[in-house]
Amino acid sequence: MSTEVYRDAWGIPHLRASGPNELAFLQGRVTASDRGWQLEVERRRSQGTTAAFLGAEAVDWDRFARRTRLDDTARRCFEALDGETAAWVRAYVDGVNAGMARGAARDPRFARTGLTHRPWEPWVPLGIWLSTHILFAGFPTKLWRERVALALGEESATLFATDGPGTSGSNGWLVPGDRTATGSAIIAGDPHRFIEDPGVYQQIRLACPEYDVVGLAVPGVPGLAHFGHTGAAAWAITNAMADYQDLYRERLRRSGSLVEALGPDGRWEGVQHHTETIEVAGGEPVTVEVVETARGPVVLQGPEAAPWEQAAPTTPTTTSTTPITPTTSTTTPPFEPAVSLRYPPRVSAELGFAALPALLRARTVADVDRAADLWAEPVNVIHAADTAGGLLHRVAGAVPVRDRANQLRLAPAWEPGHEWRGWAAMPAESVQGFAVMANARGIASPLGVEFAPPHRANRIRDLLSGSDDWTPDAMADIHMDTRLASAEALLALTKDLDGLSPAAEAMRERLLDWDRHMAADSAEALLFAALRTAVVRALAADPAFAGLAGVPGGPEVFHPWLHLVPRIGYALEGLLASDLPTGVDRAGHVRSALEAVAAQPPSGVWADTHRLVPWQALPAPDAQWPGLGGDHDCVLATSSVPGATDLVFRGPAARYVWDLARREDSRWAVPLGADGVPGRPHHRDQLAPWARGELVPVVTDWSRLEKESP
Repeated sequence: MSTEVYRDAWGIPHLRASGPNELAFLQGRVTASDRGWQLEVERRRSQGTTAAFLGAEAVDWDRFARRTRLDDTARRCFEALDGETAAWVRAYVDGVNAGMARGAARDPRFARTGLTHRPWEPWVPLGIWLSTHILFAGFPTKLWRERVALALGEESATLFATDGPGTSGSNGWLVPGDRTATGSAIIAGDPHRFIEDPGVYQQIRLACPEYDVVGLAVPGVPGLAHFGHTGAAAWAITNAMADYQDLYRERLRRSGSLVEALGPDGRWEGVQHHTETIEVAGGEPVTVEVVETARGPVVLQGPEAAPWEQAAPTTPTTTSTTPITPTTSTTTPPFEPAVSLRYPPRVSAELGFAALPALLRARTVADVDRAADLWAEPVNVIHAADTAGGLLHRVAGAVPVRDRANQLRLAPAWEPGHEWRGWAAMPAESVQGFAVMANARGIASPLGVEFAPPHRANRIRDLLSGSDDWTPDAMADIHMDTRLASAEALLALTKDLDGLSPAAEAMRERLLDWDRHMAADSAEALLFAALRTAVVRALAADPAFAGLAGVPGGPEVFHPWLHLVPRIGYALEGLLASDLPTGVDRAGHVRSALEAVAAQPPSGVWADTHRLVPWQALPAPDAQWPGLGGDHDCVLATSSVPGATDLVFRGPAARYVWDLARREDSRWAVPLGADGVPGRPHHRDQLAPWARGELVPVVTDWSRLEKESP
């Protein structure tokens, strides 16, 4: 096997091998060496075994991973791969196993936690992909709508529809050659995800006789799924905001060791069930029952599922004919409520991994298009361009065809009409002028329910329209734009307030004169954020929403979707303009918030409170992180939780600019760096440039790289 590893000035690996499988092996080995801790954490997250070294706080995720059967689904999907793709994935896994000893030796967190790495099974990359994306479609939002309907009535179920941020998002734009300085297309953007340390994207170059590709890899997964440039073609994605996961209200009954669920034909069906044990560092083991009905794995069970149970019990009309023998009682015993999750890979045993090697070989947009046809999970909007002038704008993934009610709320498993009926066609559009993707309604509208507000997409289009000779270097100005169009709804409500105190009057005038930019050094941005926080908290405390207040029950993994304050914070723009429950004095809440903030205004600038706080499996409490500009509705989408905190949990997990004229003029950046080990020179060397909006050059000349010793 002939392999070579090179590094650029930023420690980014450039890998060269004699063939695709040898290259996949090398990618796995180098990633394990650079990011061994990260890979072991991700493997254990996919298998639900993180509490064994992280302690009791990790139990909730482990329970969720086991209940949703992530590892078993990954195994099924791997077994369904074609032989060539399976061999390619296996080569990557072999490389990981070859590199983990060095990766563990480089990282003191292994010794600190007593964590020992174990050989990967060949399906682990698919499990990591599943665990990374299982919440992308935001199915817990359906639990929230149920909670709202119970508290405020059926007509209010979608009151908090945000057309706003969920767990993920992205900006992306395609500038055709007739609007660039070179006459060739430029693709640019930034994926918005939870910022993690180490980073969720890895800059890397993969070269063999068949291809030579630069791009952003997901550590633990071979190839370059989301963002890549082959020299002749380039592609990028954003989250399509499609709805492709369903929740079903289930009714279970038990008879000894048998468990059954009431099906849509009125019969009790046997279900699969077993128990698993979660080991907990420093604590007692936790037992979890894993149940799977004909709809899918049960994610809520018993008392935690009871709030979602609404309809009266249904008496079965016949006995079960499923493999598990049913009880013979003619009376209906008390049922146990549950909620099951139906998601495409569990149904089809397909993640779309065959698309990954196909993308590496792409030379034209037609090649990218054919690869996208193989895609399944998650559902993405894709931009692609090639050096011959080809352009592509389409959606890729697996979205089931089913009743519209499934997309909005929990479907009753015992009622017919909620079954999946095949797969939806994926939309595509020709590129007319600029193509922009920012999670807003547009090309993917038929596939989803809630989307991002149009502010980011509209702002990107406005900025792009200002020039006909775009260059890669100019794209940073778009990445870093901080105008907050959604601020207008709140500021408009202050205009008609009369009888304000002198301090509140002065604050209102100051904010109305503000340029609406959430710039890092803006005192007015900080003042606006304080007003927004006060308004959100005032609304959350309104008696009309008392039924939604307090700590939600059930697994904590769902809590980000079920807390009232974040829901109001992200939906604030719509709530300030829509019909609210009777008795909610919207203007009164804005008035009281304005007076309260004016009486004790914050001092400083936006970056003082809007600071980055990456997720770390093992937190480093003394770490210093930069203050940032932007906000969740800015193009610079540095998301906090309005009403709860100004700290930044989610934002641009990478930035990229793909130049189709000269690949070496492309640019990229990640929040931290290429090395996943704290204290190493390339662990955080891109943090300061990233915070300033600067991009790192993509180096393609092998002579400018430093070759590592074998």
